[in-house]
Amino acid sequence: MPTVLFHPDHRLWLLRGPTAAYAVRLAEDGAVRHVHWGAPITLDQAVQAGERTSPAASSFEAVAGVDELTVEGGARFGPPSLLVRFSDGTRALQWRYAGHDVDGGHLSIHLDDQHYPLRVTLHYHMHPDSDVLERWTTVRNLDAHHPVTLLRCDSATWTVPGRPHYRLSHLVGGWNSEFQLRRTEIPVAETVLTSRRGMTSHHANPWIAVDDGTATEEHGEVWSTALAWSGSWRITVHRDPVGRTTWTGGFGHEGLTWTLAPGEALDTPTVAGLYSVGGFGSASRAWHGYVRRHVLSHPDETRPVLYNSWEATGFDVDEAGQMALAARAASLGVELFVMDDGWFGARSSEHAGLGDWVPNPARFPTGLRPLASEVRRLGMRFGLWVEPEMVNPDSDLYRAHPDWVLHMANRDRTEMRHQLVLNLARPDAAEWTHSWLDRLVSKHDIDFLKWDANRPFTEAGWPGHGDPDRLWIAHTRAVYQIMDRLRADHPDLRIEACAGGGGRADLGVLARTDQVWTSDNTDPVDRIGIQHGFGQLYPAQVMGAWVTDSPNVATARRTPLRFRFHVAMAGVLGIGGDLTAWTEEELTEAAGLIATYKLIRPVVQHGTAYRLRGDGTLTGMQYVHGDDHVLLAWCPTRRFGHQPPPLRLASVDVAATYRDLESGATYPGALLRHAGLPLDLPPGDHASTLVRLRHLG
Repeated sequence: MPTVLFHPDHRLWLLRGPTAAYAVRLAEDGAVRHVHWGAPITLDQAVQAGERTSPAASSFEAVAGVDELTVEGGARFGPPSLLVRFSDGTRALQWRYAGHDVDGGHLSIHLDDQHYPLRVTLHYHMHPDSDVLERWTTVRNLDAHHPVTLLRCDSATWTVPGRPHYRLSHLVGGWNSEFQLRRTEIPVAETVLTSRRGMTSHHANPWIAVDDGTATEEHGEVWSTALAWSGSWRITVHRDPVGRTTWTGGFGHEGLTWTLAPGEALDTPTVAGLYSVGGFGSASRAWHGYVRRHVLSHPDETRPVLYNSWEATGFDVDEAGQMALAARAASLGVELFVMDDGWFGARSSEHAGLGDWVPNPARFPTGLRPLASEVRRLGMRFGLWVEPEMVNPDSDLYRAHPDWVLHMANRDRTEMRHQLVLNLARPDAAEWTHSWLDRLVSKHDIDFLKWDANRPFTEAGWPGHGDPDRLWIAHTRAVYQIMDRLRADHPDLRIEACAGGGGRADLGVLARTDQVWTSDNTDPVDRIGIQHGFGQLYPAQVMGAWVTDSPNVATARRTPLRFRFHVAMAGVLGIGGDLTAWTEEELTEAAGLIATYKLIRPVVQHGTAYRLRGDGTLTGMQYVHGDDHVLLAWCPTRRFGHQPPPLRLASVDVAATYRDLESGATYPGALLRHAGLPLDLPPGDHASTLVRLRHLG
C-alpha cells in the first residue's frame, strides 16, 4: 500500500500510516490547506473532508481553512510560521503551485511566490511502520541579485479537529527539576513555549501533546509533536474564539532574523507529529518505537552499566584515585568507567582550564593511557567527560583566541560558572574542536564521551560577521557535524548528551548520541517525577539514571540503597556515588542489584513500557518484551499502617497465566489486569519492589 496518495482532480494528498492518516489539499489561492489528521481514511473520504471546509465566519475572520504553513498576507491573523521581508520592504506572501514530488514515503509540495523569486517546499515523510509524520520546510531565494530576510521560519503548522475543549500537555522545570509534566486547558489565546538559551533548555522541552480534555493514560485521542532541534526554539499554540486549535514551531526565537543571500536555501529542522488513540500511554509507546526505529543509530544495543566518578571526587582527580574507584566499580559488575571533570589542563576547580584538553601532567604524569589500560584490564570500557562548547577565560585557549567566544562589541562578556561559550559557527573554532576530540578519542581508544554544556548563550554576537543571528542555527549545526564526524571516524564511540543535566534532550541530539543524562538531581524521590515526564517521549534505553550516595547531595534526603536502585533500574543504570565510602554490606547489596538489573535490562531497555498508578503515592512501570514482564513499583511515602492494595497491570493477556520468576507463584492474567498484583513492599517510606513475570500461555 503506497504511503502517499494523490487525487489530481481535487489536488489533494493523503499520507497513511498503520493506524493514522494525514491529508492536505491545494486551495484556489495557491496555498496548501489542512484537511485531516486522525484516524485512517480513504482517498475518497479525504476528498469529502476537504470539501466540507467551512467558509470564513465574517469579514473580520481568517480565510477558510488553515494553511499548512501559515504566512502573512490576506485575511490571516493567527501566529505565522513563515515571515519574510523582501528587499523592497514587502512582507506578505501570495502562492502559486509549482508542482510536487513523491519519493517513497516523502512528499514535497513546491510553492512559488506570485511575484518575487522565492520558493517554499513543504516536506512530509512517513515510514511504513510508523504513524509519526515528519515535516520540515525549505525556503529558497531564487533571486540572483537581492537578499530575502526571514523574520520567522518554522518547520510546520499543525491543526487538530474542532472540539469544545482542548488540553495542553508539556514539560517544564529547571536545573535539578527537569521534565515536570503539566496539563492545562488551552486558553483562547496564544500560548508560547520557548527556549532563548541556545540549547533545548531545562525549563521547557520542544514536545507537546494536545487532547480534548478527556484522555487518560489508557483511553482517548492524543495529538503530539516533537521538534528535532537542540538549540533555541519556539512553539506557539493558538486557540481562536471559534474553537479552532493550531500550533506552529521551529528553531530560533522572537527577535532573530536570518538573511538568505541570492540563490541560498534554508532547511528547517524536522518536526515530527503523531496521532494516536489509546491515551497518553499509547502515544508514548508509539513515540518510543519511532525513536528506536528511526532516530537512534544503535537501537538494538544494550546500554552498559556505567560508573561516573564526579560525586566521588569532584575536581580532585588523579590517576591513583581513579584506579581505586575503577577497581571497586569493576567488583560490582560495572561495565563502563567514566572519568568526569578535572582530568585536563589547570582544572582544579570550575575557575580555570576549560578549553585546554590535555591531561594534567601532575595528576596523570604519563597521560591517560595507564588509567585506560587498567580500566580495560578490569573488564570495563573507558569513557571521559568533555565540554567542547565552553571555555574558561583563565585558559590557554582563551588567551590565544579571545575572539572565538560569543560576544558583542562594546558589551561585557557575561561569565556563568566562570565560563564563556565558544562560537562554533566559526569554521576555525569548529575545526579546532573536532581536531582535539578526534585526537583524544584516537590516542586513548575512548569508548564513551559524556558531552556536557554547562551554560546558555549570552551576548550571542559575532562582530564583523554580516549576519550574526545565523550563529544561533550554525552553532547547533556545528555541534551536530562534529558529533557526526566523530562517530563516522570512530564507529565504536558512544556519546551521552548532557547540558548541566537534562538541558539538551531532544530528537535532534538523539540522532547522533546514544543516551541522555536526564538530570543532575539523582534523588530517587525527585527522579520518579523527572523520569515520568522524560518518558512521555523518550524510551528507557536513552535515559541515564544513577544510584548515588545517601544523604543525596542535592536534597540531603536519606533513602535506602534498594529504593535508589529500583528507581534507577527504570532506565540505563549508572552508579555515581563514592564507592570508597560504601560499607561492605552496601557493596554486596549493590553487586546483587546490578546483577539483577542485567537480568531485566533487555526487557527494560528494549521492551514496551506501561506507566502504572496505584493508590496514594504508589506508582510503577511495567515493561514487556516477548513473554517477559518486569514490574518496578515505588512508594515514596504512605500513611501509618497503610499498605497499598495490589497494583493493576496494564498489559497482560487476561486468558493467560503468569509466573513470578522469584517466588514461583502463578497468577491468572485476568486477576493481574483487574484486581492487581500483590506487592511485597518493605514497611515505611521509600518502599519499592521489583517483580519478574513470565507469560505461560
